[in-house]
Amino acid sequence: ESDTASELSFQLGRHKKSPSTGSHSSDMASVSSVSGSVLSVYSGDFGSVDAQGTVEFALDYDEKNREFQVHVSQCRGLAVVDERKGRSDPYVKTYLLPDKARMGKRKTSVKKRTVNPVYNEVLRYKIEKMVLLIQKLNLSVWHNDPLGRNSFLGEIEIDLASWDWSNRKLNWYPLKPRSLSAVNGVDHRGVMSLSIKYVPPGSLGEWPRNPPSGEVHIWVKDVKDLLQLRPSGVDSFVKCYVLPDTSKKSYQKTRVIKRDTNPVFNHTIVYDGFHTEDLKDACVELTVWDHEKLTNHFLGGIRLGLGTGLSYGISVDWMDSTQEEVAFWQEMMLAANEWIEGLLPLRSL
Repeated sequence: ESDTASELSFQLGRHKKSPSTGSHSSDMASVSSVSGSVLSVYSGDFGSVDAQGTVEFALDYDEKNREFQVHVSQCRGLAVVDERKGRSDPYVKTYLLPDKARMGKRKTSVKKRTVNPVYNEVLRYKIEKMVLLIQKLNLSVWHNDPLGRNSFLGEIEIDLASWDWSNRKLNWYPLKPRSLSAVNGVDHRGVMSLSIKYVPPGSLGEWPRNPPSGEVHIWVKDVKDLLQLRPSGVDSFVKCYVLPDTSKKSYQKTRVIKRDTNPVFNHTIVYDGFHTEDLKDACVELTVWDHEKLTNHFLGGIRLGLGTGLSYGISVDWMDSTQEEVAFWQEMMLAANEWIEGLLPLRSL
């Protein structure tokens, strides 16, 4: 059985040109509306306005007082909640994740009747630096409703493990739609949009056999909502392996997209050397990385396979696909020569 694994000589080709995205945008819309309805169940103060505008803040750690400080300066261009009166009464709220209950929330004052509030307030957490570095900061903006039905106006999530602590300046950040992590503590790392296709050996019908061995096509479209590592965003790229093969032949990567937490890659990778039975034992691993001079920083990934824990009869820890990832792979196996579209959350691997 181990011989079979070594026979998986996935040769590589790469096509820069990608097919048209088809129903891609409507998929995105349906996913966001689904997550919206899920969120309103979890959270009593989830409003229905779209996130817009920006927030200006700075982060600092006071070594002497062992205190984490969030200097909230101001917001600009927030959504209007009360259309009739054309007003919002915004305030800013912060949590440290994943355990938001332990350190509690901090809030600024409420500014009445403005979509451009100025706060100039410092929100403080007494916390050891080592503990802080395994947290994420969730900063969100809300409209204050006298009846307690507060409306969500947007948020930003910062990974403090890779934050540049020498940067104490105020910086502007775009407010994003609600992510699940702030509500239920899920480790939110972003969502990858991609399509996959399996072309069985000889299925294209031309003589002698076209293709001579099966092919898996992976079209990496884009990633939404990557962690904000720097004020300018993140310089990201995607790596791909077909496991169990970790050789140079199996390794592919996209170009680096600079200063963007919503990078568009539009990059297609083709692996050949596949027989249909190999699809049960192989796993496509796609990982997203922040590109830095000295060392790349892992942002999240997905693994596409059957998630059985086994590859060619051998127990392996990487055959651990989630239910969503397994369903996506199975759909490809059942629909030869068809592009299958998916939106999959990135996770820590």
